[in-house]
Amino acid sequence: MNAIHPFRVLRARPLWIASGVITGVLALLFAVFYVGANIDPVGHMENLPVGLVNSDKGADLGGKQVNLGAQITESIKKSDESGGKIDWKVMDEKQLKVELGKGKLYGALVVPDDFTSSVTALTGTAATTNPVRPHLTVLTNQSAGSLGSTLARQATTTAAEAASLHVGKGLTAQTEAEQAKLPAAARVLLADPAAITVKDGHPLDSHSGLGLTAFYYALLLVVCGMLSANVISGQVDHVLGYTHNDMGPLRIHRPLIRATRVQTLAISSTLMISLSVLMGTLAMAGAVGLMGMHASHLPLLWLYSVAAIAVVGIGALTLLAVFGTPGMLLVTLVFIAMSVPTANATTPIQALPGFYRFLAEFEPLRQISGGIRSILYFDAQGDAGLTRGWVMMAAGLVVAALFGFGVLGWYDRKGLHRIPAETEHKHAKTAVPE
Repeated sequence: MNAIHPFRVLRARPLWIASGVITGVLALLFAVFYVGANIDPVGHMENLPVGLVNSDKGADLGGKQVNLGAQITESIKKSDESGGKIDWKVMDEKQLKVELGKGKLYGALVVPDDFTSSVTALTGTAATTNPVRPHLTVLTNQSAGSLGSTLARQATTTAAEAASLHVGKGLTAQTEAEQAKLPAAARVLLADPAAITVKDGHPLDSHSGLGLTAFYYALLLVVCGMLSANVISGQVDHVLGYTHNDMGPLRIHRPLIRATRVQTLAISSTLMISLSVLMGTLAMAGAVGLMGMHASHLPLLWLYSVAAIAVVGIGALTLLAVFGTPGMLLVTLVFIAMSVPTANATTPIQALPGFYRFLAEFEPLRQISGGIRSILYFDAQGDAGLTRGWVMMAAGLVVAALFGFGVLGWYDRKGLHRIPAETEHKHAKTAVPE
C-alpha cells in the first residue's frame, strides 16, 4: 500500500511549473488579445467607411450660381484633418440607402437639397426678421456596429462643423458690404451657418440590442460548438472504454472497445453534427421565443445556426483529437481569446491594430457574426456578410477535416495508438462491465 500522503504532491516542482506556465500564458494571451485589441480604437482607426452625399441643388448668390453643398463635400473629401482615419465614400442618396442597408457604411453626412438656398436666405430680407439656420444631417448605423457607428458619428460631426465654419468664412467675405444691414443674430449665423442634425440611417427594432444581438447570438453558437465538443469528446472516450466517468461519488468504467484515432474522430463528428440540430433549435428558441430577440428569416436563421455549431464543434474536436489535453487550451485561444476582439462587432476591424485585422480575416466568430448580422439586420442579403459566412464556414470545415483525419491517420499508421497493445489486456481485466 502506498503510504505517501496525497498532499505531498504539492511539494512536486513539476506540478507547480507546469500549472504555472499554462495558467500564466493563458492570462497573458487573454490580456494581449482582449485589452490590446481595444485599448485605443481611435488611434488605430484607419479608413473607416463613411458616406458623403450632396443633394444640394444650389442657388443664386450675388448674380452667380453657387452650390455650397458641393463645396462642403469637396472640402471634406480633400481634407487631411482625419489623418486617413475616415474613408469618405461620395455617393447619391439612393446608393447611400443601399450601402447603409448592407452594413457597408458606419455612418454618413448628407447635405440637403435646399442647403444653398437656406444659407443665402440669411443675407436676404427674411434674415432681418426671422433668420433660419440650415441643417447638415449626420446619419448613424448601429446595425454595422455600435462602436463603429459612434466613431463615425464623432468624425462626421467634427467634419460637418469644420465645413460650416469654412463656408461661413467665405460667405462673410463675399457679403462684407451688406453685413451692416443684417441684424446681429443673422451675422452670427452667417459666420457658422449650418446646424448639425443626427439621425439613425438604418433603424433597428428595439429588441435588437442596439445592433449587438447579432454578435451575442453568434457568440452563443460558437460557445455551444466549443463546449459541446469537449463534452462529446469525453463521452465518446468513456463509451469506448478509454476513460472513466465520474458521476458524483460513483466512478463508471466501461470495457475497452479498441478504435483507431480516425474512427474516434469520425464517431465524435457524427455525434456533433446530429446534436447541432438540437442545439441550434434550442438556441434559437431561447433567444427568439423566450427572450424576444427580434429576428426575421427564421428558417434560414435556424439552418445557419445549426451549421455554425456543427462547424465550430468539428473544428474543436479536431484540435482535441490531434493535440490531446493541450488541445482544449488551443480551442479556447482560437474560438474565444482571438475570436471575440476580432469579430467586427464591438470594435470595427478598421479600428484594430494590424495584427488583429489579419486575424479577423479567418477567425470563426467574425465570419459567423457577419452572416447572423445579415440575417437579422440586412434582410439576409448575400453581400451584407451572409455569403462570406457560408463560404468561410465551408472552408473551415474542409480544413478541419483534412487536418484532423490526415494527422490522425498518420498517428494510426505509425502505431501511435491511445493504449499500447501490451497494456490492453491489463486494461480490459480491470474494466467494470456495462
